[in-house]
Amino acid sequence: MAFSVNTNGGALLALRSLNKSTSLLQTVQNRVSTGLKVASAKDNAAVFNIAQKLRSTVAGLGAVKASLDRGISATDVAVSAAEAVSDLLNELKAKAVAAKDPGLDTASRTALNDEFKELRDSITSIVDNAEFNGINAVKSDAIVAIVNDDASKVISISVQKLSLGSGNITITSGSTIETAAKASVVLAQIDASITKVGTALSKLGSGAKRIELQRNFIDSLSDSIEVGIGNLVDADLARESANLQALQVRQQLGLQALSIANQAPGAVLALFQ
Repeated sequence: MAFSVNTNGGALLALRSLNKSTSLLQTVQNRVSTGLKVASAKDNAAVFNIAQKLRSTVAGLGAVKASLDRGISATDVAVSAAEAVSDLLNELKAKAVAAKDPGLDTASRTALNDEFKELRDSITSIVDNAEFNGINAVKSDAIVAIVNDDASKVISISVQKLSLGSGNITITSGSTIETAAKASVVLAQIDASITKVGTALSKLGSGAKRIELQRNFIDSLSDSIEVGIGNLVDADLARESANLQALQVRQQLGLQALSIANQAPGAVLALFQ
């Protein structure tokens, strides 16, 4: 091997090895600090692209969850209102049955009719106030919730009208039981209303259950996708910790090797002594 002071092949080799060790060490340090083995497209373009698409899906599912939560809340309010109306109809029936008694005195009939009107008007108050986020599913609005991340599919629960004089409540704001004859007519209307409100409650309840099942599925789906993203981009910190220590030692050895290689040209001076 020729001695030269112009070109130090050993130093160049040691420098390349040191640079490689330093680069690997920087990579491992980035993984340790971020917890990611693929933090940018530079690390692995294909995997980063896949992860970004999955992150987009998870973000979309977040909006789906919010929509389903609103749907659940609106349905819960509607179900509560329908249950309250059903209870009122049962009380109204009791008043109508009592008022149908032909032997009832005038004072008792008047008291029953006053109570009947208060209960009847309570239905209107409940229905008018059964609103959540601008949706009243027992008066005028269907409940709609998106179920996928591009909002192309929805769950829809039809409005179940429970206002006085609506399709499900046949008694009206003018219904009274001030006579036995009127009480008899109103009683038949209440019986029909009880049946229809029961059907409306069933529809609202099954709709609420469907939304809750979809919400639980979206939770599970979102969690699975996030785990999948982690499998693609998360760093194995135990492995990276071991790599970090090994590369730190390798870097130190590289520095020593470069130092030794840089001293080699000095040996040429001994030839001239």
